[in-house]
Amino acid sequence: MNFQINKMAGATLGSLLAVMGLGIFSDVLYAPEPMTKPGYALPAAEAASAAVAKAAAPVVPFAQLLAKADPKAGQADAKPCATCHNFDKGGAAKIGPPLYGVVGRPKGSVAGFNYSDGMKGKGGNWTFDDLDKFIADPKSYVSGTKMTFAGEKDDAKRADIVDYLRTLSDSPEPLPK
Repeated sequence: MNFQINKMAGATLGSLLAVMGLGIFSDVLYAPEPMTKPGYALPAAEAASAAVAKAAAPVVPFAQLLAKADPKAGQADAKPCATCHNFDKGGAAKIGPPLYGVVGRPKGSVAGFNYSDGMKGKGGNWTFDDLDKFIADPKSYVSGTKMTFAGEKDDAKRADIVDYLRTLSDSPEPLPK
C-alpha cells in the first residue's frame, strides 16, 4: 500500500515539475518587452488626435476639386456603385435607382423606385455639392437612407465620381466656377 502512495506522489510531483519546466521553456522562447510607460492608448485619444490632424489639414472647396477632377478616374472609382446602380441611359433600377442624368435631377424622382422616407422628404435637385455630401456619408446626409454604402472619404475621388456622373447626361450641367 505504501508503495502505491509513493508512486502516486511521485507521479504528481513529476507532473508539477514538467509543468514548471514547460513554463520556464516558454519564457525563454517568448519574452515580451517591458512597457516603457504603464497603460494603453485608448481609442478616444486616437480619434481626438485624428480630429486634430484633420482640422489642421487645409480644406479645399469642392468646386476647386471638381475643376481638377478626371471623369475617367471617376468611372473607375464608380465601379463598385454598379453593383446597385445602373449607369446606362434608360437603364432600369437595380437595388438603387439609375444614375444616368442624376446631376440636376430632383431627389427621389425616379418613377417606380421605392425611395426611403428620408430621401422622399429631402427635396430639391441633386447639385454637385449635394452629391459630394451624399457620396461622402450617405447615412448622415439622408437620415434613414436605404443605401448601405459607408461613404467615400477621399475628397479627390468623390470629385472624380461626381464629374463622371455629370457626364452621364444628354446635356451635362456646367461645372461651377
